[in-house]
Amino acid sequence: MAFKPLHDRVLVRRVESDEKTAGGLIIPDSAKEKPAEGIVVACGEGARKDSGELIAMAVAEGDKILFGKWSGTEVTVDGEELLIMKESDILGIIEASATAKAA
Repeated sequence: MAFKPLHDRVLVRRVESDEKTAGGLIIPDSAKEKPAEGIVVACGEGARKDSGELIAMAVAEGDKILFGKWSGTEVTVDGEELLIMKESDILGIIEASATAKAA
């Protein structure tokens, strides 16, 4: 990918939501909400304090994250629709062990 976010910005690929409910009902495209989960594709180097000291990013490439419903700006990079958002728009990192327990 030929795009690197600056400062405390993160490039995110949305994770596709399920097409069926837990009960087996099929959800039509018109009723689907955009998922609020994604995978971090690229990260900036981090924000800077007033003194110029770098504040490291809490997320890294490959992290599965949860973000607010209206977070980020939609962009198209290399023909793929992605989101650019500030690190502060990210609500949390979804850990693999928590996903396995839910399944």
